[in-house]
Amino acid sequence: MNKLFAGIKKRGAAGAALSLLMAAGGTAHARVPASQSASSTGTQTSQGNKFYCNIKALNPAERARQKQLTEKLIAVRREIVETEKGYEFQFSPSSISLGELAEWVAAEGKCCPFFDFHIDLEREGSLLCLRLTGEEGIKAFIRTEFQVPAK
Repeated sequence: MNKLFAGIKKRGAAGAALSLLMAAGGTAHARVPASQSASSTGTQTSQGNKFYCNIKALNPAERARQKQLTEKLIAVRREIVETEKGYEFQFSPSSISLGELAEWVAAEGKCCPFFDFHIDLEREGSLLCLRLTGEEGIKAFIRTEFQVPAK
């Protein structure tokens, strides 16, 4: 996965082995540091990293769909805007639907509950925005996982 969704893409790949993050089987919730999700099998841990992806939150079909949506989000995002508490990714509603974005958020919220998600439809319906925020340290995670280019 490309990282806005590449980190999520990683989870999709690691999510097919993850999603933007996840694997079926067992009753315990396997958790992996989110920043390691692309290459993780679900067994890696990291002390001090508070952002973990629940790799069992989505079943294989859901992970495959999440990977597909993640790749689309990365491919069609128009702008990346840094905010005080995270990042906003902007899209044209002609390239991604509000429904697809909501579907992505619902699935991503299962595997990465540490995110705060905000969806806005602005400019009389001509701009669709996804804002990812969270607690302190989330911006560095978003930059890494979602391939936010350095300024």
